[in-house]
Amino acid sequence: MAGRRVKSVINEVALVESQALRQSFTERTEALDRVKTLSLLPNGMHVTTAMVAAYFEVAETVVNNLLSRHREELESNGLRVIRGAELQEFKELILSSYPESYPQPRSSMALWTRRTVLNVAMLLRDSKVARRVRTYLLDVEHSSRAHSLTVDAPQPANDVESLDAHITRLSEESFTRLLGTTVVPILNALIETSSEQQRELISLRENVQQIEQRLVRHDIQLRRLQLAQEQRPLTGVMASIDAMNWREFEQHIAGLLRRDDCTGIEVHGGSGDRGADITGYTADGRRLVVQCKNFAPYRSVWSGEMQKFVGTKTLHRADVAVYVATCPFSREALDIAMQVGVTAVHRGLLDAWSGGAKLQVLK
Repeated sequence: MAGRRVKSVINEVALVESQALRQSFTERTEALDRVKTLSLLPNGMHVTTAMVAAYFEVAETVVNNLLSRHREELESNGLRVIRGAELQEFKELILSSYPESYPQPRSSMALWTRRTVLNVAMLLRDSKVARRVRTYLLDVEHSSRAHSLTVDAPQPANDVESLDAHITRLSEESFTRLLGTTVVPILNALIETSSEQQRELISLRENVQQIEQRLVRHDIQLRRLQLAQEQRPLTGVMASIDAMNWREFEQHIAGLLRRDDCTGIEVHGGSGDRGADITGYTADGRRLVVQCKNFAPYRSVWSGEMQKFVGTKTLHRADVAVYVATCPFSREALDIAMQVGVTAVHRGLLDAWSGGAKLQVLK
């Protein structure tokens, strides 16, 4: 509990007050889905003001007021307000099929990107959801900073005990440096300027080292997991798939589709066709769209990535949508896939498909 309060007193204040600091976090949009599923419009790219308010569990007027105060910053991160012919076209292409779900705006409409929603999370003071997003961002920043401080260290010995000792020593040195140059000076400044909370801040300062030690243990465990994954011998079909680059992986999936009697298979080679990696038709003539991701096996496909593909499925008016990944899918991503009719091909199913089995959706 004390560790959580330290981050609240120090880091959240900095995020809310410093635009430069907020800007350094704008690419970490995965934080939104780690805290709560962010629903997107059917195009898979935008969110309305009402949807932003619903995500953060605040009134829509709160979001509008924040937009007025920080419009320049939000627009620099992708916020757009559309009007006139552009608004009419957006309503016809995106909203017309869902009139009850998405109220039709009259004269203008704010379109929020995931980056701008994350920007809101770093500005809203009184939203519990926003605080949870900030906490996630700051946890990741702590871990990343610790890792970056050790990345150029000399390689450890081969035996496990030497590896553990080496990682532990490097991590302790890194966090000692972090403690002395960043955390403690900030706490000292707060103690000097605060009268009402001085005693509490002094107590929190004494707990900082314990917090950092917990993060050290987390970093060591993560390193062990990654090392074990790297050292595990690869065998069978998945070994060859893991060795592929993204182009080779897309061609492999295209080959499986052709093997299973799909026709008109086109691989879009990274440029994409409105977000699709592969398009074509099933043996019985249904329109097919496929997303391919050759992620590391210990990664997961998150709900935001699945939601984006849902938008691609809608744009292509696909009858069959397949999301193929060399890793697992998060529970939230699988829930979304089931709701909208996307076939999620995880690592195990990919192994079977590559080995000769046929996907049920292609039969």
